[in-house]
Amino acid sequence: MNPPLPDAAAIVSALESAGARAVLVAAGGGSEAISHLVTCPGASGVILEAAVASARPAVDGWLGGPPESYCAPGTARLLAMAAFQRACVLARHDMPPADATAAACGVGVTAGLRTRGPKRGEHRIFVAVQRLAATRVAGLVLEKGARSRAEEERIAAALVLEMLVAETEAPGAAVTLAGRLRDGEHLCDERCEARPAWRDLLAGTRLVAAAGDDAAVPVAGGLVFPGSFNPLHDGHRRMAVLAEEIAERPVEYEISVTNVDKPTLDYREITARIASLQADEAAGRRRLWLTRAATFLEKIEVFPESTFVMGADTFTRLADPRYYGGSAAAAEDALRRIATGTRGLIVFGRERDGAFVDPSRLDLPDTLRSVTYFVSPREFRMDISSTQLRRAARPHEE
Repeated sequence: MNPPLPDAAAIVSALESAGARAVLVAAGGGSEAISHLVTCPGASGVILEAAVASARPAVDGWLGGPPESYCAPGTARLLAMAAFQRACVLARHDMPPADATAAACGVGVTAGLRTRGPKRGEHRIFVAVQRLAATRVAGLVLEKGARSRAEEERIAAALVLEMLVAETEAPGAAVTLAGRLRDGEHLCDERCEARPAWRDLLAGTRLVAAAGDDAAVPVAGGLVFPGSFNPLHDGHRRMAVLAEEIAERPVEYEISVTNVDKPTLDYREITARIASLQADEAAGRRRLWLTRAATFLEKIEVFPESTFVMGADTFTRLADPRYYGGSAAAAEDALRRIATGTRGLIVFGRERDGAFVDPSRLDLPDTLRSVTYFVSPREFRMDISSTQLRRAARPHEE
């Protein structure tokens, strides 16, 4: 039931023929796949880097902060995207940027396997592969108590190798889970292929794209509501309605696929965010933009002379020197650019640490206040936490 892993030399040779350049990150399981490959002569040409993130802080370091669950398909996808971005950087040392991005392959593994003591939850393995063309993730629940830890590790390694070979289309390398699984164990495999515009966003050759309309471009003077919308909730809906009444223009949503200190959104996540907005009766009628504008200064370049809608937490960050390399002068310069580059800001209060924050009462520079319309708590107050909503939905999604 647990045959040896396939010949490493054949896999490395096939990856080399496919032109792949991979980075692997394993958390909780799958590390045998790394040792299996990197001890093979010539592996350094295709496996650019491999990491075993055993401790939770090590996982946090790859993701820019702690995930909501350390063993979940979404976390495997985050690790795969972080690995893909790292592969792009490393591959550029010996090939042009465009070729490096096309060759890059990121693999992320999260697993909860057998431990020394009794394990309360399921024994699970999630493996994700990120390439420019697609996001792919597979999950497997193992029969509890049926195998040793070493045997479960072998299953995880085989799944890593199978996903890596399949997604790079490496010629002549066959890896399969056949003969390794018990009755009742089934692999769940999902692949999300990117639209051309999404590939351009990930590659950095495009700054903005409209959901469902690759040819559309932003028009100056819009009413833009940036956010993660993960998930869209009643607070977002009410903010959009009030902002439209104040500005007398239709709201356009914006989701940045890039983040200052976290991995880029993968195609599965982009698809889910778009579907959530388009399924909403009101939000589905509004334009949705995908951008690479991780910072607010980048957003005002993408959406010139526009009015922006935001909550108190985003608003306070605009003036905080910590978000400008700790430089007060850089923060002051940013505020001047915001004041001259936008038609104004519409700012709503929000709940933070159990208390409602009224942004109009915050100690902020006049430069920022002069272009801001503060929505009063009487007009808007909703103590809604996106994090709590995601936690409530996560067991069903997994």
